[in-house]
Amino acid sequence: MKLFRTILLGTTILMGVGATPAFAQDREARDPDEIVVTATRRAISIQDVPINISAVGAEQLARNRIDDVRDLADFTPGMTISDTGPGSTGTIVLRGLNASDTDASGASYDNALGMYLGEIPLYYDFKLLDLNRVETLLGPQGTLYGLGTLAGAIRNIPNRPNTNAFEGEAHGRFYGKGHSGKAGYQLDGVINIPIIRDHVAFRSATGYFYDPGFIDYSLLLQEPGVSLPQPSGPDGVSDADYAANLTSRKDLNFEKTFTTRNQLLVQFSEDLKVNFTYAYQQTRTDGGQYNSNGVLGTGKYESGARYMEPVKRRAHLGSMEVNANIADIADLVATTAYTDVRNARMADNTDLLLDLDYGYETFPAFSSYNESVNRRKQFNQEVRFVSRHGGPLNWVIGGFYNEQKLKTDYREILPNHPWVQFGTQPNPDEVEYASYTKSKVTEKAIFGEGTFRVTPAWQVTAGLRYFHYSSDILGRATTPLLGDNPNTPDVVENPVSPYDLKPAGGDSKKSGWVWKFNTSYNVTPDVMVYATYSKGYRIGGPNAVAPCILPLNPNVQNVCALPNEQQYGPDTTKNAEIGIRTQLFDRKLTFNFNVFQIKWSGIQVASATLNGIVGITVNGGKAKSEGFEASFQLKPVQGLSIQGTYSYVNARLTQDVPAIIAVNDPAGSYPSDPIQLDALSGDRLPGSAKNSGSLGATYTHPFMDGNIVADWTATYRGNVVTRLGWDRAYGDKLPGYVLHRASLAYETERYSLGLFANNIFDKYAVASVANDRSRVGLNDGVLLRYYKRTVINPRTFGVEMRFKY
Repeated sequence: MKLFRTILLGTTILMGVGATPAFAQDREARDPDEIVVTATRRAISIQDVPINISAVGAEQLARNRIDDVRDLADFTPGMTISDTGPGSTGTIVLRGLNASDTDASGASYDNALGMYLGEIPLYYDFKLLDLNRVETLLGPQGTLYGLGTLAGAIRNIPNRPNTNAFEGEAHGRFYGKGHSGKAGYQLDGVINIPIIRDHVAFRSATGYFYDPGFIDYSLLLQEPGVSLPQPSGPDGVSDADYAANLTSRKDLNFEKTFTTRNQLLVQFSEDLKVNFTYAYQQTRTDGGQYNSNGVLGTGKYESGARYMEPVKRRAHLGSMEVNANIADIADLVATTAYTDVRNARMADNTDLLLDLDYGYETFPAFSSYNESVNRRKQFNQEVRFVSRHGGPLNWVIGGFYNEQKLKTDYREILPNHPWVQFGTQPNPDEVEYASYTKSKVTEKAIFGEGTFRVTPAWQVTAGLRYFHYSSDILGRATTPLLGDNPNTPDVVENPVSPYDLKPAGGDSKKSGWVWKFNTSYNVTPDVMVYATYSKGYRIGGPNAVAPCILPLNPNVQNVCALPNEQQYGPDTTKNAEIGIRTQLFDRKLTFNFNVFQIKWSGIQVASATLNGIVGITVNGGKAKSEGFEASFQLKPVQGLSIQGTYSYVNARLTQDVPAIIAVNDPAGSYPSDPIQLDALSGDRLPGSAKNSGSLGATYTHPFMDGNIVADWTATYRGNVVTRLGWDRAYGDKLPGYVLHRASLAYETERYSLGLFANNIFDKYAVASVANDRSRVGLNDGVLLRYYKRTVINPRTFGVEMRFKY
């Protein structure tokens, strides 16, 4: 394995190039505007790819103002994305494969799907600047893709440096937003410099995004620990009490993002190319994109949080990529990359402690906030050989290595609470709880895939991947307010810092195989049918909760993970699908359709520790997702294009899972006890829409030296349930909604100027929720604000300009 790593370290990839079938060559010759994709590790027209793939090209990305991954779901059948604001990447669900509750803050990491920048796996919402296209592969991709492709993969393919020409582009967007007090803007540009013609070129894409936000925080504390969070009781706040205790800040869910991606291409010859990439992005916001469901009179675009909730996150990415032709037999293609992602956030913690019911609320000025910092460092390498010798057999073989380290620090603060003085001293920051975890996950894999063309029209493909991973975790937690045992003065049980305690932890490892079988047949050059049967996997890993010290001390507050809660195992999917790709009526109509069934075993699902009710991931149960996806484009007359997508996804449990849904009993009142309900076979999986689709039209009309381009798109997201057993576990079924967007622009080869609007009719809708309705009500007269509802962006309208040189 040391030799394996050494080989990987020395090489990297741009993209695979191989022989394409005759039908594909004919297609590309007839239609130069066809999108060419590399999802199969070969450059092929999207209509000739025998798997379910969708692609959004550079023109559509620009025309529909698709700035990041959150906007993709509107144009990708089978994908649901809950836009939870700039504080995270967002929650992405492909084909319904999600079993955890929805959330108001979204996810900063998800290993159920692979997200790539070029060839580099990284779950992060880099802005989609200067991209050639975005490819989305639906269904398990475990043969050619590792690192979390249980449900599919999203590949952002950047434009590469041009060694032959100087290029530049400047772009600006200025807009207003409903329910916001400020204007927003985006400024970005691209520059390409051929340093040594035909050999060396530099390309940079850089931008700054300012979104003004629209969520007001109207119940902020003036002086935490002194001001009364609920000065007039649970029914509302009088003007006098408000002036004495509370304050407000407008539009706190703003976004300020700086992003840059820089590439240096060194082309020694057509047979040897090296591309270096450095990308960086930083995002700041001061609040969440949620409301508090009317608590204390708050409105649809108001949060009831007692504290501002700032988030600062950033990502560094560095890679070296190489493409080498080996004697016209194969391309050596590989990737070496290092990424460093850091997320720092602060949030109102009061409702968590009210829900745990420790009695802190007996202090009238009780409030709490938490601080968390997590840093994820990832080093990965891949080497593969892609055949280019021609003939009926094409093949890909390779190896993959990934090492991921995660460090998380977390603490909860009780400002000016009188109980602090009775705990461990000194405690100047008034820490109520603190923990840290350090984990390391290492994955190694070898893979291969071969395609045999039985006839010019019929191909069969088989692939195999072997993986092995290991996982280690250590950490500790402390509760300083409980102090130390006076009978053992020499033993420090609850220091202020968890680093003063001896760490505890555990490890696990697992290996296995995944496979793929695929075949396709070209009925004509414009009609292809295909079928796939494949297995996908997602590796297990550590839960970011401090391990328990056994035996448990019954006299202290134990907030920790037992040995069987420290790790969770892998889960797998088996996917069967058949589909058809067609272009009819002299290529005026493109229509693609597929049906699928996915069986999911050993599901990774959110649960909670026995001690402290801290969120963890566990394995349990089986599920099934089945449905169909369709897309079309019609060009009935010159200049008019009508396009649409539709998907139906029926994702549900097929096996009971005992004691996995956490609720309070009795619900909606305190005191109460946390209990866990069974998930039942037939329960709908949360977080994804059963029905979704889009319909749009683009009309282009020549005018003077350019074209007038009018574009309109309507998108539909069907209803979404927020948790397993939502109807008996105090969850929600969120109503579906339709949104409209439009633009009108004048475009030439050098510049464009246009007007645009999103959510034209200012539709109000809830995209997701945090927590369930059993965690509401009064605790000792204090009204909980735990239940949160994430809302979609209101109407946005503005002007956009682009200039190329």
